[in-house]
This record gives sequence, structure tokens and C-alpha cells, in this order.
Amino acid sequence: MPFSRFSHREIARQVVTQGIVASISGTTVWRWLSADAIRPWCHRSWLWPRDPDFAAKAARVLDLYQGLWHNEPLGPNDQVVSADEKTSIQARRRQVPGQGPAPGRLRRWEFEYQRGGALAYSAAWDVRRAKVFGRCGERTGIEPFHQLVDRVMGQEPYCSADRVFWITDNGSSHRGQASVERLAQWYPNAILVHTPVHASWLNQIEIYFSVLERKVLTPNESNNLGELAETILNFQDGYGEIAKPFKWQFTKEDLNQLLSKTVGGHRQEKQAA
Repeated sequence: MPFSRFSHREIARQVVTQGIVASISGTTVWRWLSADAIRPWCHRSWLWPRDPDFAAKAARVLDLYQGLWHNEPLGPNDQVVSADEKTSIQARRRQVPGQGPAPGRLRRWEFEYQRGGALAYSAAWDVRRAKVFGRCGERTGIEPFHQLVDRVMGQEPYCSADRVFWITDNGSSHRGQASVERLAQWYPNAILVHTPVHASWLNQIEIYFSVLERKVLTPNESNNLGELAETILNFQDGYGEIAKPFKWQFTKEDLNQLLSKTVGGHRQEKQAA
């Protein structure tokens, strides 16, 4: 069908055209679909697991969130850090300064803006202690990531920890086995753990980035990069004073159930085809 989204009336028209029923109203279609919890007029994007070792790599990350490593409990002097970069954060200088809220009127901000450049925000989140560390720069890369690692590992309890597990995605700043070896050279007690490819949703730092996006960057109104960086880092400091560990409830068992539904169902469809 030449539709990506169907309205109730379009569905009603199609079933009549195809001879499924003689007549039907859009309201009736809506009532039936609502009762069955089916919404063909809605859609969402998703990422198919492409990493051949998806389950094993994801399980390592989920075990760390549960306080396990190779099925053994983490020690009291082990630390778990989640890290990544939020790139291309624009400094948007609005054509007209925004207006605060007033009785009967919402806050206003001008739609048109001039671009004042973009920066990258590298951040690390302590999964167990709910501490956040970060730095702003013009670009990402191995050296900016090294500076973030230095900022964390240069202080307690990380510098004297038995092990510090660094959970990252497969971005260019920390990709592949070379990044694992490089981190171990920087700090012998640091262990880099990659999420599967296209699975940044397993990285808890993304939750913090979503909070930053909602509370600081929407709407984005900064005159220059210096002002934008100051705003982000001030929020980081304030958030760190009240932050609590995220209540992560998605476990390795939940992952296995999800994969059995998605991957198993896809295999059955391919076999049927």
C-alpha cells in the first residue's frame, strides 16, 4: 500500500475496497483496534542486533550492572564507569532573546537562530556511586577520551581501586581491541568493556545524556561555545549533588527473552519465506 501511516478512515476505505466488508465506519475500526491494542497508524524505529556476539557482549555489561564479572561478585573495591561522547552540540544564538513565562503564557523562544559552532561533551558516569565527570571540547578522539579517563582515574576511589570497569560503545575514540590494550597501558587497573555494535542503549551514560538534553539543551539558547560549555558543566555539577544510581532493571534474563522473541521470530519468518 502507498501508505506509511493509516488513519481509521483509510483503513475503513481499504477493507471496503478489498471486499472484506460491505461497509464500515472509521469509528468502528478505531473501536475494534483499540480493543485489540493494535495501532497500525503508528510506527517507531528500531535497530536489529547485527553483532554476531551480541548476546555475550550485552550479557557482560548487564552482569556488571548486577555486580558480577565472569559470574563472580564484584569486590567492594571494584568500580563501574559508563562513558561516551555527546557530539555536535550547537551553540544557537537566537535572533531575538527568549522571554520567560508569565501568567497565562508559556516561556517563549525564537525559532530562528545563528549557529555559533559546535562542541563535544565527553562524560563518565559512576554506575554504583552516581557521580558524573565530564569535559567539553571541539572534537572527540583518543586524546580527548584519554583526558576524560585521567580526570576520573586521577582521584579516589578509582586510582586505588582493584578494578575499574569502563563501559563504552564502539565509537572511534574507544574502538576495538586496540582501545582495550591502550586503556590498560594508561591505567593497569582499568578494564574496557564494549557494548555490542549498535547497542548504546545498554550504556547508562545515555540516560544521563537524555536528562541533559531535556533539562539543558531544549531549547538550546547560547551566544557562543564558551557560554554553552559553562552551562553544561554547571548542570553537571548541580546534577552530581542530587544524583542517585539509576534503577536499572533490565537483566541478562530479560535480554535472552527479548532475543528469543525477535531473533527467533525473524528466523521463522525467513524459513517460511
